[in-house]
Amino acid sequence: MQCNRCYKHKSFLNFLTALILHKFSQLGLQNLFVIHSRRGGSIQKMYHSEWLDTIDSEPDVISMLLLPLTSLWNRSGRNGFVSHAINLYHRYKPPIEDLHQFLEFQLPRHWAPVASEISLGSHHKHQVNTWIRFSILGPRLYINTIPVDVGNRPVVGLRLQLEGRSSNRLAIHLQHLASLPKSLSVSDNSNAYLSCDSYNCNLHKKVKWNSLSYVCTAPVESDDSVSIVTGAQLQVENKCLFLRLCFSKVIGVTLRKAPEWDQSPSLGQFSIKTWGILTTFISKAEQRDHPKPGDVTIGSSIYSAARLAPVRTPKLLRFVDTTEIMRGPVDTPGHWVVSGARLHVQDAKIYLHVKYSLFSFAMQTETGASQVL
Repeated sequence: MQCNRCYKHKSFLNFLTALILHKFSQLGLQNLFVIHSRRGGSIQKMYHSEWLDTIDSEPDVISMLLLPLTSLWNRSGRNGFVSHAINLYHRYKPPIEDLHQFLEFQLPRHWAPVASEISLGSHHKHQVNTWIRFSILGPRLYINTIPVDVGNRPVVGLRLQLEGRSSNRLAIHLQHLASLPKSLSVSDNSNAYLSCDSYNCNLHKKVKWNSLSYVCTAPVESDDSVSIVTGAQLQVENKCLFLRLCFSKVIGVTLRKAPEWDQSPSLGQFSIKTWGILTTFISKAEQRDHPKPGDVTIGSSIYSAARLAPVRTPKLLRFVDTTEIMRGPVDTPGHWVVSGARLHVQDAKIYLHVKYSLFSFAMQTETGASQVL
């Protein structure tokens, strides 16, 4: 039967060839040759039935139909965050070599500690010496020294926050991914917080010239270039405010480029006098015209970071910048992580500088080989 089918197929090709040549001869076309070429499959000479079995292993594209990824969700139950990640790709167009990491990092983001863990009561439970003062008769700025640990989840943003009913307790908050991306493998941290040597550090600065307290402005970084921040803490020693960070090592990655430092957009834009006049006006305008800081639009829903907003503009806000410093999909290629930070003093105000790193990830291919992205 197989030979019979092959004979019939060969006869059909001969008949088709003769028909084509006869048609061309009627049109006055001479010296034409008809060459039969198979699309896909083995190029060796074999019977047609044998060639059909080789198409699956050696296919050849004859036609293609391209559809947008978002059309796949029209007739199925939507996964909000996956649809959100696809929309972000269409909006920001990351490089194709970073697409995998870009999509993996489009996870929900949360601030730690959460609003329910922030105490609104008095600060009497804190130690007596956990405060700093900017002048002899000025108010005390109490310091929340409770460590903020996010486990092994990457940190993508930092902010200083004034807590308490009187907004007179300074704390540090971390923005982190809801879970660990699959391409990241982070070693368990040893809960060891790093900071500068308070006795040998010469980067202690006063917030004001007549201030009674100091702020350590030394960068807090890890000696390992592939370590990321997974915890933070504020501490007061000898009337000096320190920043302490906890680091975790990322396994199987290399540093892709030199780290970058981010700072508050308002840093250095106004003098202290101008800023003091406009503080109240700007704060009220932002609360009225803009969404709350930390809001993330996902589909048609708003997931708020639940940052507690004071009823009135705190008096100590003129000494502390509470701008959220974070990186997301808008910052190409969209998978930056925090690898360091430092406190900064300028124009009688405390600011926060954040160090971001970008890694090249080693992924396992289907053949078991390691591919660096």
